[in-house]
Amino acid sequence: MPVLALIAAVFVVGVEQTIQWKYGAAGFIGLLLITIGIKAKSPAVSSTGAVILALLVARPAL
Repeated sequence: MPVLALIAAVFVVGVEQTIQWKYGAAGFIGLLLITIGIKAKSPAVSSTGAVILALLVARPAL
C-alpha cells in the first residue's frame, strides 16, 4: 500500500505543477478549489474551481 500512496502523491503533484505551469496562479487556485470542495463535500466550492479551470482552458477559443 505505501507504494500506491507514493504513486498517487507523485501523480497529484505532477498534475498541480503542470496546471500551474500552463495556466499560472489562476489554474492553481481553480485546482485548489476543486480539491477543497471535494474534501469538504461542498458542491459550490468545487463547481467554482471547475468554472475557473473551464474558463482558462476555453480562453484561447474565445
